[in-house]
Amino acid sequence: MTQQNTPLLSIRNLSVEFGSTSKPFRAVEGLDLTVSQGEIVGIVGESGSGKSVTMMAMMGLLEGQGRIVADELSFDGKNLLTISARDRRKIVGKDIAMIFQDPMTSLNPSYTVGYQIMEVLKVHQGLRGGALKARALELMELVEIPAAKTRLEAYPHQLSGGMSQRVMIAIALACNPKLLIADEPTTALDVTIQAQIMDLLVSLQKERNMALIMITHDLAVISEVAHRVAVMYAGQVAEVGEVPGLFRHPVHPYTEALLASIPEHSKGARRLSTLPGIVPGQYDRPTGCLLSPRCPYVADRCRQERPGITTYDQGAVRCFTPLFAKEAV
Repeated sequence: MTQQNTPLLSIRNLSVEFGSTSKPFRAVEGLDLTVSQGEIVGIVGESGSGKSVTMMAMMGLLEGQGRIVADELSFDGKNLLTISARDRRKIVGKDIAMIFQDPMTSLNPSYTVGYQIMEVLKVHQGLRGGALKARALELMELVEIPAAKTRLEAYPHQLSGGMSQRVMIAIALACNPKLLIADEPTTALDVTIQAQIMDLLVSLQKERNMALIMITHDLAVISEVAHRVAVMYAGQVAEVGEVPGLFRHPVHPYTEALLASIPEHSKGARRLSTLPGIVPGQYDRPTGCLLSPRCPYVADRCRQERPGITTYDQGAVRCFTPLFAKEAV
């Protein structure tokens, strides 16, 4: 169910550019997104769609690398566009936490995992001494790491991928964040461990009533755990809708193609369903709709104009003739 209270996170008309100002590459363009307390929002799309960049821009992790512009970028009533760097550091890592894609490269190999958990607790909660170590141990046990007391003294290379991911979750949860961002949290793990990590994340989200943004390629995961889903393509939101409605009746051609590519939907067919072509890059972006070179429903207008976002009773879509309009013709 969609939460009805004032959004915890509100992003309106966000754009992120890289490169020179004369020839910029717009990695994110005109993005709108809201997330409420206790809500799970999935963000899906092919690699290069701008999913991770959007969240890193919101957290202020791209300063000095990209140019960020938005009409609104607010979290828990605070304006993230005008907030000072000092005040932002009080929020990021405490009220907003992120689990990055690869735990094996996100953890510092030079320090024990216990030290890395305790560092967060020192900075944001001011814990010291025995209370600090006790809280670190409590977090290790919370994420179900066996022999947690012993593993506090372990270095990242001494842990498996699944254990390292649990340490990353412990670090993210250390300060009881209001918003947790999980960026492909199961990418490098085998199927059994993936299921365990997902069950752990969802269980902790419900227990703490956190907002959770799940960035993933796995549509099956989103269909099972999310309240809403935003489908991104080439830096734009193509469609936003509630689960399970979006999975039953996609209204954007790209969403339809993503769902059709799930192997279960191709049972009995000789080949898996695919969408020809690739996501446009910096130098091959079409003039009109960014999906137009790949879209099976493309029309002349699509090749000449960029569609804006249109809201309807079930969500929002960026398309001149969404699928429900085609059905009505």
